[in-house]
Amino acid sequence: MIVKLNKASPKQGVTVLQLTGSIHSGPDCRRLEQETDSLIAAVGRAFVILDLSDVSHMDSAAIGSIARCYSRLKVSGGFLRLAGCKGMVDASLRLTQLHKVLEIYPTASAAMENYPPQPF
Repeated sequence: MIVKLNKASPKQGVTVLQLTGSIHSGPDCRRLEQETDSLIAAVGRAFVILDLSDVSHMDSAAIGSIARCYSRLKVSGGFLRLAGCKGMVDASLRLTQLHKVLEIYPTASAAMENYPPQPF
């Protein structure tokens, strides 16, 4: 199943990318990175929350894509937070030690608190 992506901006300056399904190498990873690049191109300093609460599986390529998105956002002055990581997704982030680099929150709502950092 190809991952589904819904984009919302519930708060000024913040974009939530809600992913559903499994994230695998190829089109899924390219789509996530292209969406991040589009946000950076549109607003420059993008603040993104990846809501992974409906993601059941991600492979190593998906982990790499998330790390690249984080890096691109950081270089542009923006930031990335993850939300809703559970089960295999949470285990993968811990196995790769990304949980030590990325900010991870239980829900997208929790990730939105104090985000974007002030002053924006």
